[in-house]
Amino acid sequence: MSPTDDLVVTTPSDLEVRMSRVFDAPRDLVFAAHGKCEHIKRWWGRGNPLDCEMDFRPGGRYRFVEHAPDGEDYAFRGEYLEIVEPEKLSYTFEFEGMPGHVCVDTLVFEEHDGKTTLTSTTRFDSVEDRDGMINSGMEEGANESMRALDALLATWK
Repeated sequence: MSPTDDLVVTTPSDLEVRMSRVFDAPRDLVFAAHGKCEHIKRWWGRGNPLDCEMDFRPGGRYRFVEHAPDGEDYAFRGEYLEIVEPEKLSYTFEFEGMPGHVCVDTLVFEEHDGKTTLTSTTRFDSVEDRDGMINSGMEEGANESMRALDALLATWK
């Protein structure tokens, strides 16, 4: 593993999960990878085939359907709450397989010496929802998605 291939996962409170990873790319590019379906399709959902609908603006909605290798489809949806390009992105996140369990993701993009630290903090409504996400394989899936994002960013250099 390269030094930028390490996802750090912590639980800063009973209702939060924080994930952080460094990318060898400027934050403008890392942020841009989050703002269009043509980019999202190449890395989100661990790089599996993805249907993507998004209206990338505060108040806009998105829906992603991941087509997993096991033949199952997994749908996720939410609303963009805040977009501060290229610094911050905040949105609601709901797995359609568990309706009503909505969390809020806040992504912060910080650049130092041409590398970007992406920190994602997810806030849940309950400890049970947080722990359920942790136990769902979230860390492994996030690592796979971050590797796919890293591979996409490498093609943009």
